[in-house]
Amino acid sequence: MRTKKIGLLILSTMLVFSSFPSITLANEDKEAKSSENQEKTGDYTTKDEVVYGNLDAAGKIEDMYVVNTFRMTEPGKVVDYGNYASVRNLTNLANLENKEGKVQFQAEEEAFYYQGNMKNKSLPWDVSITYLLDGKEMEPQELAGKSGSLEIQISTAANDEVDPEFFESFLLQIAVTLDPTKFDNIQAPEGTKANAGQNKQINFSVMPEQEEEYIISADVSNFEMDPIEISAAPYSMSIESPDTSGVTGEMQELSNAISDVHSGVGELNDGVSELNQGAQELSDGSTDYRNGMNELNQSSSELINGSASIRDALTTINQTVQESTGNVDLNKLKEFPNRLREVASGLEDSAQAIDGMKQEYNTANQQLNETINGIPSHQISEAQFNELKESNADQQVIDQLIETYQAATTAKETYNAVKGAFDSVTGALDQSSSVTREMASNLNEMATEIEKTMRTMEEVDVISQIQEGLSSFSSNYQSFHNGLVSYTDGVDELASSYQELDAGIQELAKGTASTSDGVNELYSGTEELQEATSNLPGQVQQQTDEMMEEYDNSDYKPSSFVSDQNKHVEVVQFVLQTESIEIPEPESSEKTEEEEKGIWERFLDLFR
Repeated sequence: MRTKKIGLLILSTMLVFSSFPSITLANEDKEAKSSENQEKTGDYTTKDEVVYGNLDAAGKIEDMYVVNTFRMTEPGKVVDYGNYASVRNLTNLANLENKEGKVQFQAEEEAFYYQGNMKNKSLPWDVSITYLLDGKEMEPQELAGKSGSLEIQISTAANDEVDPEFFESFLLQIAVTLDPTKFDNIQAPEGTKANAGQNKQINFSVMPEQEEEYIISADVSNFEMDPIEISAAPYSMSIESPDTSGVTGEMQELSNAISDVHSGVGELNDGVSELNQGAQELSDGSTDYRNGMNELNQSSSELINGSASIRDALTTINQTVQESTGNVDLNKLKEFPNRLREVASGLEDSAQAIDGMKQEYNTANQQLNETINGIPSHQISEAQFNELKESNADQQVIDQLIETYQAATTAKETYNAVKGAFDSVTGALDQSSSVTREMASNLNEMATEIEKTMRTMEEVDVISQIQEGLSSFSSNYQSFHNGLVSYTDGVDELASSYQELDAGIQELAKGTASTSDGVNELYSGTEELQEATSNLPGQVQQQTDEMMEEYDNSDYKPSSFVSDQNKHVEVVQFVLQTESIEIPEPESSEKTEEEEKGIWERFLDLFR
């Protein structure tokens, strides 16, 4: 059996060596063709860079290499750029020239691959991995074989020493693989759990331009962990633009509603402005009326004193005349008509004073009446007040508006209730003036009649008639004086009562002014809101488009990670991996030395 195997071995060996001439000829043809290509410059359509990095368990970069792929269109000499410590041809056995940041090689058609090893090159991200066991931070290798409550903190941040293009445009994906036989109660709030064979895999995604910190917690026994895998590629997500017609329609309705609110507030502002203007006119008219009433009240004492003087004079004259007998000095008696005319003149002056007061009173009363009538008589129901309170308007302004409306309504109702008393004052003044003038006229007429009688009648008859006339006139004047006193008492009471009404009117004016200012501010606010929301549907669409642009990275063209001199770069990717954390195996005390075998023995082993 062994002889048969050896025969087959020799036969196959002869067949192999018999093919050497044809292989040699093929290689010679290939070398000849390559020699021709060395004389011309090659061309390629695209270049891909896949950056591989090995990290320690804490996330620090240890070594890095780049696999460069060229898709050739014309064979020939190609120049690539990169500060590589060493390079390795992954396509054929041809040597590569690596000198001063320039790599030159001979490439045939189709694809060409080579690897460039880099030293002291930083990644676009700073990755930090921290391990805590039972709340205490520990070095990764110290954790091997430990048990307890484990927390793994993974943080990523921008590396300011590297071109920010990759941090701003690349999506970072982190995969942590855990063995369920060693890890229990796995918690990763911001991660996505998945099954990877018998293991559990926790995946995290770091969006472009974001710095994140992720936490994994678990109960661990006999700790060991596979490498953490980190990959990065240009972010790209295909998202169709959403149909915003429904939203923009609702936004248009909202915009229209805000416009309606603004129009309503504008009408409210006009109404409150008119109310405020009327309240200010009412305030001014009320002030004039109050001053007129005070002047009239102050004049009442002068009127009463004057009337009392006339009454006392008439009483004295009447007593003198009544007590007189035949012993009357006719010369003094002849002076009596003149005394009557003096009293009549005083009454005329009093009548004129009453006329002046009546004119001032009528002017003030007319102004007050016009102002009160200028207050709108709109009736606002409680339901309408509630609707206004439930609107989006400023509640403080609404409260002021309601308070002003109620105060205006109260003032108008109060005035209407006492308007009869105000109007009766004019009648009383007219009557007082008329009576006073009538009395003055009667006195003048009496004086004239006395003079006539004295010329035609005897002394006794004259005195008798004078006594009778004065007694009647004195009695009537006393009644007039009593009525005048009652009238002035009414004027005093009316003036005192009006002080309170005027104070309320002044407060009303202040309230309407404050409300007008508040509603005006509300109107300015709704105007600003209307302007801001007039193109609300367009703003929604614009915001949607801007948000979509943030996720649209379709026009991104990557640059070379190795050197900015490289052209036609189509793909740049990063494939990173941390070292695993393993329990060290015990060293074997016995070392088996493998017996050296000769070349023939090793050749025969291929067929055994």
